[in-house]
Amino acid sequence: MRSITTLDLQYAHRFYGFKGEAQYLHGHTGVLTIEVEDSIEPGVNMVFPCNEIQKTAWEVLKNFDHALILREDDPLLPAILDVYEKQGIKDGAPNNQMKGPAFKTELATAYPDCRLVVTKETLTVEGMIKIVYDLLKDKLNIAKLTFTSGVNAASAEFTTNNKIDRCPLCGIALNENGVCPKCGYRKH
Repeated sequence: MRSITTLDLQYAHRFYGFKGEAQYLHGHTGVLTIEVEDSIEPGVNMVFPCNEIQKTAWEVLKNFDHALILREDDPLLPAILDVYEKQGIKDGAPNNQMKGPAFKTELATAYPDCRLVVTKETLTVEGMIKIVYDLLKDKLNIAKLTFTSGVNAASAEFTTNNKIDRCPLCGIALNENGVCPKCGYRKH
């Protein structure tokens, strides 16, 4: 069975090298749908609490919200970093509260202090799905991801192989020590 939740992401990007309207810097409201598959946890009668799926995903994905997402070879990247440096905001500003931990994967690098994500490939809806799956595959048993942005949409289904121990009292994933971070349950 599956638990399903959605997250909204506001971001700006462009398709560097593309011949069309998307070559210009522009913004989107994207909607990410995450489907998590597993057995129903008997103590809570659900696969995974949707609000906990959101919390787990948001910890990483908030780096994409209200961020500029550029490909690593985009000539705008050094220009923007130069402007941020001159404005004194390259290393963050006191009001920059919506940031997650920095990350670096083969597909993307997050610079939370700059509200910037640098990608290996052009950020399309398909590209966002690849990045999201890469970031969350070890945290959630993702069965399907769907990302819509304007009139663009893509989805991908995945085989769930993870055996994630979950709390019998609240259904969320236990930490590496077998303890529930929400209620304190300890696996024996």
